[in-house]
Amino acid sequence: MTEALLTRIAEALERLRPPPAAAPDWHAAEAFVWHADPDRLDPVAQVNRVDLTLLHGIDRARDTLQANTAQFARGLPANNALLWGARGMGKSSLVKAVHAACLSDAPDLKLVEVQREDLGSIGRLLTLLRAAPVRVILFCDDLSFSHDDHHYKSLKAVLDGGVEGRPANVLFYATSNRRHLMPRDMIENERSSAINPSEAVEEKVSLSDRFGLWLGFHPCSQDEYLTMIRGYCAAYGLQVADSALVAEAIEWQATRGSRSGRVAWQFFCDLAGRHGVAV
Repeated sequence: MTEALLTRIAEALERLRPPPAAAPDWHAAEAFVWHADPDRLDPVAQVNRVDLTLLHGIDRARDTLQANTAQFARGLPANNALLWGARGMGKSSLVKAVHAACLSDAPDLKLVEVQREDLGSIGRLLTLLRAAPVRVILFCDDLSFSHDDHHYKSLKAVLDGGVEGRPANVLFYATSNRRHLMPRDMIENERSSAINPSEAVEEKVSLSDRFGLWLGFHPCSQDEYLTMIRGYCAAYGLQVADSALVAEAIEWQATRGSRSGRVAWQFFCDLAGRHGVAV
């Protein structure tokens, strides 16, 4: 094969390779979303979040995550965090609200969301973030893995391991309905079918061990559910007789078959709409 032909092949392969993502204007927004193929960070003009004071029934998780984030924003040691547990109890809302609460003291603290489907490109994202002049909370919502999903191996090296390791200016927060990020039946199947059950299970659950903070979210009580709704009414200036509010709120959660922060917000939106109050 001639040298000229080898050069042409090399040039063709170079053209096929996607160019590295360009660094965004970090002052353009408070938050960004990572997209792969082609790699880019898109600014978010308006972050969808609620105020930290409106999140009720999760006080311990709120205080712990806020303290951890404040440490990181000041350049002090901090832990990656896994927020796991009951659906609709404010896991992702807490991450976004804590970020907003820290912005007054740390305006260069950015929130970057990465989708679970794009975790295969997380190495390229970290290369970009490593050179960033800001501190970044890397956020993955609803993180979980199926039996044939190998993205968790890439994430393990990012969280705790690999030669380069996690950049000092990056912290990783994830939310999940599962404590170990894997379906229980998948873990049990590994335990029952593997030649060495303990080693097989360790491989699957060791990802969650790489989070220094585990913050559990549990179904709320009726009193907490009503407190959430009263908090929304007070924040948006909606005045309703408490007896009517309680009766309607209980009826609403009964038709949904569950109580959670999400159900409380959905009821409040319906109530506000009926009373002509904008939210």
